[in-house]
Amino acid sequence: MLRGMDTIRFGQKVRALRRRRGCRQEDLAAAAGVSRAVVGRVEAGQLAGVTVRVVDRVTVAIGGSADIVLRWHGEALDRLLDEEHAALVEQLVAILRALGWEVAVEVSFSRYGERGSIDVLAWHAETRSLAVFEVKSVTPDMGQCCLGWTERRVWPRTSRQNRGWKPVNVAKIVVLGDTSTNRDRLSRHEATIRAALPLGTREVRRWLAAPGPETFAGVLFLRHARPAGAMGRGRQRVRLLQADARTPLGAASPK
Repeated sequence: MLRGMDTIRFGQKVRALRRRRGCRQEDLAAAAGVSRAVVGRVEAGQLAGVTVRVVDRVTVAIGGSADIVLRWHGEALDRLLDEEHAALVEQLVAILRALGWEVAVEVSFSRYGERGSIDVLAWHAETRSLAVFEVKSVTPDMGQCCLGWTERRVWPRTSRQNRGWKPVNVAKIVVLGDTSTNRDRLSRHEATIRAALPLGTREVRRWLAAPGPETFAGVLFLRHARPAGAMGRGRQRVRLLQADARTPLGAASPK
């Protein structure tokens, strides 16, 4: 299925989890919406021809998760993701300031052993509204997509300590890059997301333009802004991809 993946070990893990839950292959197949034969192939490590989506459905059905690790030129890929994250943050900050919000970026907090960092913290003085933003260039694991209720208690304290802001209401908004991959992943976990973040991009934008007193939580999609220096490369992209495809793994890319 994937180069370097230990499919046998993966299948053994799926079988072990299924047995721990006390269910048969037929039960897992029904829960995942696949055939029993597919479950049998996954557990046997025979993943040739099995799509990533099917593997994800099987692992989610038994309470697990499957992650694909993409590596490219050492730490270069991490730096690329950081650039995309920074571009989304910059775009969000520009939107908020245009709407009259005061903005703080990368706000750290520490309270009774609870430590963390808030990507963007925004204050609307007129309505005394506080908005907490978690920015993701790619959709994370669903369990990590929403900050916990414990942190929700920390936000107002953090705003008072760091900025002197004393909110009467707090909004929690997750900001995602507007890509088909992110939208598809959220649609596959819609019930989970809607329970914690019930409002969509349109509602979030309306609320940011005119904050109300209600408790507010939602998802805001933003188009990926290209990192600095990325403009004007349209015709080069296909050639670069073709060159990378011809370059053996681990070899230097052509200049």
